[in-house]
Amino acid sequence: MESQESSTKIFEKFTWKIENFSRLNVDKMYSDPFILCGYPWRILLFPKGNKTKGAVDHLSIYLEAVKTEYASEGWIRDVKFKLVVFNQLDSNMTIISEETTHKFKANESNYGYLSFMKLSQLRNPKKGFIVKDVCIVGAEVFVCKTFEKPVNQAAELTVSLASGSQNGHVKVDVPIPNPEVQGPTMEVCSDDPPSIERPRKRSRKFTDLAFAVLGRILYFLRTKKVKDMDEQACKELQVLWNELKKFKFDLTWLEPQVQCALGMKSFVEKALQVEKLKENIEAIELETGRLKAKLAAAEVNLNVERDLLKAKGIKERDLDSELGSGSWKP
Repeated sequence: MESQESSTKIFEKFTWKIENFSRLNVDKMYSDPFILCGYPWRILLFPKGNKTKGAVDHLSIYLEAVKTEYASEGWIRDVKFKLVVFNQLDSNMTIISEETTHKFKANESNYGYLSFMKLSQLRNPKKGFIVKDVCIVGAEVFVCKTFEKPVNQAAELTVSLASGSQNGHVKVDVPIPNPEVQGPTMEVCSDDPPSIERPRKRSRKFTDLAFAVLGRILYFLRTKKVKDMDEQACKELQVLWNELKKFKFDLTWLEPQVQCALGMKSFVEKALQVEKLKENIEAIELETGRLKAKLAAAEVNLNVERDLLKAKGIKERDLDSELGSGSWKP
């Protein structure tokens, strides 16, 4: 089945959080499968470099097309994509590859970078690419043209590999900035193309309910502003989130946004507290200014009265003495 290229190029994004990165004892690893633009993919990573091809001091990373049961013998996906290694301390230092075009097919199911970045740069704790022993990589994909049927979107959250899947690695969504990667070379990493299991069928009613709840959450996140996240709004979002989780879908792609929104209540409260303190300081400063003006006027009146008393023959020495004793004798 051939699909025509879209007139609007919209990249869909996936990110992969890899924990205990320094303790990985594997030459290569795969992300769990994910679906972008209606087709399944996974990321192939060589955390110590693809040594079989000579990359001993560079991180090697590839995008891999996962074959579906709908693919014909000569399946092809004409794709534009980017690969990313996130900087968790400074988003401006995130490394994102240039946009690359490749035709994924049975004998070229993956394509990427043999030398994406130096391992010394990746592992340097001051650089920010590994924080708390966590490394985050990602992919952006736009399918130009293909000769296979898209995966049913209802199965998007339940797709799994028959073999080779790396368990225990959580997918998160991190905003992607736009700096360009410097100088890596694209290449094919020759591995046997993976296959995908047919997803477990669910009833139409089940799917409709799940996507109705999902739609409400996405609408909530799209329309609510930070200042709107009061206690009632947080309760509403939490109820929707708890309801969506009952459907047992993989929601790791959405959870960070939801948790961030739920955490906005504390942020809003602190922001309001800061604003209130600023208002209190302004009020105190205004009151201080008023009192200073009142004091200045009182001192002027006191000096006038002092001059009048002197004019009547009362010596300043006697005046000060009487004021100091707290009594006055005519």
